[in-house]
Amino acid sequence: MTVKPEHYDVIRKPIITEKATMVGDANAVVFQVAMDATKPAIKEAVEAIFNVKVKAVNTTITKGKTKKFKGRPGVRSDKKKAYVTLEAGNSIDVSTGL
Repeated sequence: MTVKPEHYDVIRKPIITEKATMVGDANAVVFQVAMDATKPAIKEAVEAIFNVKVKAVNTTITKGKTKKFKGRPGVRSDKKKAYVTLEAGNSIDVSTGL
């Protein structure tokens, strides 16, 4: 499968947190994706960019918090995360980068 420029628009960046690394034990990786990205588009992009087989894709949307910026109220942007479960025998090392 060839990598298209649109694939890099779907997947923004890998998420490296304590929870995301714990999910790695179940052969899964967490990515921040575009808000309008669909599960089939995420699956296609991950398979093309990292050359792996994807078993399942689960997504969550995190609403942005209301915070104060320099004393003024503001809102952080919403984020969409994709939990990508890989087939057995496949792995992605997100700590090395693309």
